[in-house]
Amino acid sequence: MAPILYSIKASPAVRSVLIAAKFLNLPLEVRELDYFAGEHLKPEFLQLNPLHTVPTLDDGGEVICDSHAITPYLLGKYGRDDSLYPEDLYRRALVDQKMAFDLGTIYPTLGAVDLPYIRGEIKSLPPKLAKQIERVFDFLEAFLKNSDWIALSTFSLADIHCYTSISSLNFHLKLAENAWPHSYRWMRRCQSLPIFSDDAEALKTFEELFRSFQSCSNL
Repeated sequence: MAPILYSIKASPAVRSVLIAAKFLNLPLEVRELDYFAGEHLKPEFLQLNPLHTVPTLDDGGEVICDSHAITPYLLGKYGRDDSLYPEDLYRRALVDQKMAFDLGTIYPTLGAVDLPYIRGEIKSLPPKLAKQIERVFDFLEAFLKNSDWIALSTFSLADIHCYTSISSLNFHLKLAENAWPHSYRWMRRCQSLPIFSDDAEALKTFEELFRSFQSCSNL
């Protein structure tokens, strides 16, 4: 029986799990939740995940929440090698470090930008939020100045997580090649990989959702 993934298609965190599953050739039973209908707040889902967040994975009754926990679990259980998440402790720590960069810096910045749109408080990006995104891009550029990939000399799980968040921020403020050339090329490099082939549609869903917020704001 395939693991069950509770999903909201536009979520960058869900996209990370789906990309990792594609790398593994792992079928998932994706159960889409209607956020605006409050399906993530129904008792049966809250029993699985009291935080009512996606992605949430149910693998034969073993429930895991948060993409940064789900993807290492899937790679450890279903992976054929350790190329994305090394067994070597130092190399794994480098991957974990950049996943923490996503979890602690990139994703919170994305949330700080997304929520005012969702709440109808803004319809365009204010300078204060633009500065927060630029700060993230500056960090990313520093990390990529001497490397093609975010954590290691090769593509890793950290690239997947950082990419899904950065590509979403890129909708709000373009990751311009002239300002952040290493980061721009890294983003394009990720997009060229076969495991990202299905992600463009999910990213488009995110973009269309936020275009709708921009156009229907009551401001």
